[in-house]
Amino acid sequence: MWLMRPPGVYRPQEDTWLMAEALRETGIPRGGRVLDVCTGTGALAVASGLAGAAEVTAVDLSRRALLATWVNARSRGMRVRVRRGDFGDLVGRDEFDVVTANPPYVPSVGVPDRGAARAWDAGPAGRSVLDRLCAVMPLLLADKGMGLVVHSGLCDPEVTLRQLRGGGLKASVVARRTVPFGPVMRGRAEWLARRGFIARGQEHEELVVIRADAA
Repeated sequence: MWLMRPPGVYRPQEDTWLMAEALRETGIPRGGRVLDVCTGTGALAVASGLAGAAEVTAVDLSRRALLATWVNARSRGMRVRVRRGDFGDLVGRDEFDVVTANPPYVPSVGVPDRGAARAWDAGPAGRSVLDRLCAVMPLLLADKGMGLVVHSGLCDPEVTLRQLRGGGLKASVVARRTVPFGPVMRGRAEWLARRGFIARGQEHEELVVIRADAA
């Protein structure tokens, strides 16, 4: 899938494509309303449109990301509503049949408030965005709605499962893939090893896609 990507916008890679595959396998209900969280280039928003979504909303903090999403959707004849801000801003305003999310999840010393690293740096446990997303997911989903979230196994998928289930959702891992470290992980490997996230010399991580279903 060709996608326009301005400088500073997250490049779609293995986690993006694993999510796209999971989305194709689970499907979107006819006439479904989709929210794509942390949309980046809009790869998953576009994939949702291709899968038959009637309405797609894409949310990101980055203006460049939203521009890329708009262009990538329009170049395929799709209309995607883009919103700049935090996904939590939508709580109480709208509900969705499907929520897709490829949030920042790389453990980091801090959480940047600007720049490209905002797309991947997620605090000391890698869960600064994941924890908030799990907390509001039940409030974003319509009845019988479904959420799909991808993240690294370094961030402890069991925590994600417990949080989603604690919010009244059914949750399970529906896809896994072991992939080589990308540039960010390679550059941070020594720090990750000192913090106990990986073994010294480790060069691969497991990605997981977690599905959450509303009753």
